[in-house]
Amino acid sequence: MRKKIPSSASLQAFDAAARHGNFVRAANELSLTEGAISRQIARLEDLLNCKLFDRIGSRVKLNPVGVRYAHHVRETLDRLERDTQYIMSLPEGSKSLDIAVLPTFSSRWLIPRLNGFKDLYPAITLNIAAKTTPFILPGSGFDAVIHFEHPAWTGMRRQFLFQENLLPVCNPKLLTNDDVNRQLNELPRIHRRQNPNAWLQYAQENGILLDNPAQGVRYDLHEMAIAAAIGGQGVALVPQGYVEHELSSGKLVSPWPVSSCLSKKFCLIKPTETGINEAALENFERWLLTETKTLNSFRT
Repeated sequence: MRKKIPSSASLQAFDAAARHGNFVRAANELSLTEGAISRQIARLEDLLNCKLFDRIGSRVKLNPVGVRYAHHVRETLDRLERDTQYIMSLPEGSKSLDIAVLPTFSSRWLIPRLNGFKDLYPAITLNIAAKTTPFILPGSGFDAVIHFEHPAWTGMRRQFLFQENLLPVCNPKLLTNDDVNRQLNELPRIHRRQNPNAWLQYAQENGILLDNPAQGVRYDLHEMAIAAAIGGQGVALVPQGYVEHELSSGKLVSPWPVSSCLSKKFCLIKPTETGINEAALENFERWLLTETKTLNSFRT
């Protein structure tokens, strides 16, 4: 069955008319006549079997259906343009991988190490995108995902990388020589919004009294919580491997134990078939396994 896909000419004409709210200005942008714009939009409306514009005299205005469709068309055209420019920029004979990664892991651990990957595999271009929640991998445009284990990855190939364990950290200026567990109760606590019970679980695991474990500010990302801890806003529960530099340099300290129950297994998730990028993905996986050995060594 033939797919109902509008022509690129119709979509470009509609997009220009939607943005300008005027067929004449749309025609000028695309170097066409007003009649050509009108005909392309009429073809599009015939295909959709609905009107996209309300015509008021010589003026046109998107109706509610047109507003919604214009948003999707704009996204599609923008994505197609980005993908086209990207393919045009690839050196001949090179390979590329599109990897989805949790944002804090990407900025704090993966990206700072990519020069080493580039040195080993100069012909592989690695594109990184931030994804905070699991998604359906096949058909997403990504070759693989670095994420924690989740039912969304059922049926996918999974390679264990490391165990993420949380650790309380704070600016050393907040601490005195008093009992550190008492100070943990008194200092402001920094939470990650997606894990509101983390401090309660940590206190129960380690036998530490916290009068109000839920009290404190909330941030969406570990990256934000780390920045808040460095800035002296309080104590944050963050993955131990993400703050190795800050702990070794003294920007952050942690006189408290690392949690063993607040942990997640991180994996490289791959589709069942990767096609032309299989060899490049195998090289990336091999490099990743070598690099993540340091993360596994942080566990206590």
